[in-house]
Amino acid sequence: MFLTHFKMSDHPFSEKPPIGWLLADNRFDQAMARLKFFQQQGNIALIIGQTGIGKSSLLRLFQQQMPQNLYHPIYLHLTNISPSSFLRLIVTELGESPKFGKDRLFLQIIERIRKNEIDTVLIIDEAHLIASQALTDLRLLVSSGIDTNLPLKIVLSGQEALGSVLKRSDHADLVHRICVRCHLNPLTKSQTTAYIDNRLRCSDSSEKIFEAQAKDIIHDYSGGVPRQINNIATACLINASTKNRQTIDEALVNETMTEFYLP
Repeated sequence: MFLTHFKMSDHPFSEKPPIGWLLADNRFDQAMARLKFFQQQGNIALIIGQTGIGKSSLLRLFQQQMPQNLYHPIYLHLTNISPSSFLRLIVTELGESPKFGKDRLFLQIIERIRKNEIDTVLIIDEAHLIASQALTDLRLLVSSGIDTNLPLKIVLSGQEALGSVLKRSDHADLVHRICVRCHLNPLTKSQTTAYIDNRLRCSDSSEKIFEAQAKDIIHDYSGGVPRQINNIATACLINASTKNRQTIDEALVNETMTEFYLP
């Protein structure tokens, strides 16, 4: 395996690396500043970006840096379910046994959150898959006249399709309650190089394994999308190890890419 060949302590381009491996680039710095404001002052935050761009990594950093004595974070990503099932999922994650009937589920959520001595933060990943009615339900939770001081905050994170859904007139009330918006863009060429170098160093390896031109062309092939960078870099490491190569140059990246895409 390439880990042995390159004397790496761990897979440098794994999908979910240790949180200490995450490189806080300028994109994340700006997003975290907005999320910290939301954490202190807002009710709803919105994170949007294409698949593989780093939204889940940003959520991991946000949750990890959240003071646990002040906030109770609940991470949800199983969103492609019915609105009632989604409410039941929230109830379950709050530590309760869901009751029958949507009205009872609402009351369960409200009563359980009200009992908490700290703010509950619902962190909803894959939010672009949430049913339209479920988005309305979430808006009712944060703006219900039943309890105007309900200590609840919601983070919605999803692909660009989420933005299109929120533009619908029936979600105007929800959009008006979004206090911060974060749109994650792809990495620039220099950020891609820094990303690759950081991952190699974290695996106790050398950033010189990939030549500078190889890193540049990986950026071009990946479009600066971190997940694609991971996939391409991993394929290059495998290819290099099978050829007993100690470095990866532009030619090897091009060769690897000829077999990378699906037929």
